[in-house]
Amino acid sequence: MREFIVEADGGSRGNPGPAGYGSVVLDAATGQTLVEAAEYIGVATNNVAEYRGLLAGLRAAHELDPSARVHVRMDSKLVVEQMSGRWKIKHPDMKPLATVAARVFPADQVTYEWIPREQNKHADRLANEAMDAGKRGEQWSPATSTAELDASAARAAAPEPAAADAQKADADVRAATAVATPGWAPADLGAPATFVLLRHGETPLTPQKRFSGSGGTNPSLSDVGRDQAERAGAALARRGTIQAIVASPLARTRETAGIVASHLGLEVSIDDGLRETDFGAWEGLTFAEVRERYPDDLNAWLADPEAQPSGGGESFAATATRMEATREKLVAAYAGRTVLLVSHVTPIKTFVRLALGAPPESVFRMELSAAALSAVAYYADGNASVRLFNDTSHLR
Repeated sequence: MREFIVEADGGSRGNPGPAGYGSVVLDAATGQTLVEAAEYIGVATNNVAEYRGLLAGLRAAHELDPSARVHVRMDSKLVVEQMSGRWKIKHPDMKPLATVAARVFPADQVTYEWIPREQNKHADRLANEAMDAGKRGEQWSPATSTAELDASAARAAAPEPAAADAQKADADVRAATAVATPGWAPADLGAPATFVLLRHGETPLTPQKRFSGSGGTNPSLSDVGRDQAERAGAALARRGTIQAIVASPLARTRETAGIVASHLGLEVSIDDGLRETDFGAWEGLTFAEVRERYPDDLNAWLADPEAQPSGGGESFAATATRMEATREKLVAAYAGRTVLLVSHVTPIKTFVRLALGAPPESVFRMELSAAALSAVAYYADGNASVRLFNDTSHLR
């Protein structure tokens, strides 16, 4: 029985954004490249592109020999664990792709293995070639691809088995040390999705401590706020760990994210789920003014997470539901990556509260300053580790 190795990858420049996939079928015995496939697929998420790459690779292997055994190697922990049956598939865009992929070969003919990104360079190069072609308004062609040449050179330069084993052992120790400290997560879960949470810089309403949610005047940053964003951007650039930026759609967060992005050389994606709570009729008022005008509504709001601000605003319970959905989407989209989320007081406090499993009233016991940094890591098994909260050292 023939044996194939399928290596697949996918990417999205914006997530969602212009996306493409790449996959290669190798002869398991010789390592010879048998088939390369790549395609620009328009606007999609990273995970959808990863699944499309897997499906293309399996189909290419099936055309070569439907009776073959196939070993799939991917750097997407999400796809590997979901296709292996160990993780549930929740996202509606991925379920049909996973279903179709599972039907290409009988289940007993296919195995899956997660590999580090640096070991998946052939498929990664194909995916990027496809996205580059799409940017030019073209489709990828095998005739113009150099991925196979690069892959052959990399294989030729690979260390001898003994050296490779030593390197792997050293890498395994480093990886285990990295993930086993905060959160007590086992090393086999891989790198977590780490969210660095940045509250936007000051607006004219911030020092006045006025309610400023998603239903108000949508203020921009003040001069102080822009300076705070510059300082945050410079600090994050020195750390050098941020791989993507996602921001709330409101003006103050978009402006903060744009300033930070200029320091990091990244583009900003917008996610409506990161917007601030709608404070209804309280927008623009101070706490004292709300207590004077709406005392009963305020007391109810402070006592019950289901209570809404006056005038049909958003309850803390509704905000938490929104943030849970946003968190699940972002964890799936950015598995193993470090992402800056530029948001607001209530969403960030809620993010932290949910990670800690703390009661709703705990949001009233957290202080979150303008342009403060917090961080939460999410592992593949759903466990969270709060790494940082309300760090303002970069502003001093």
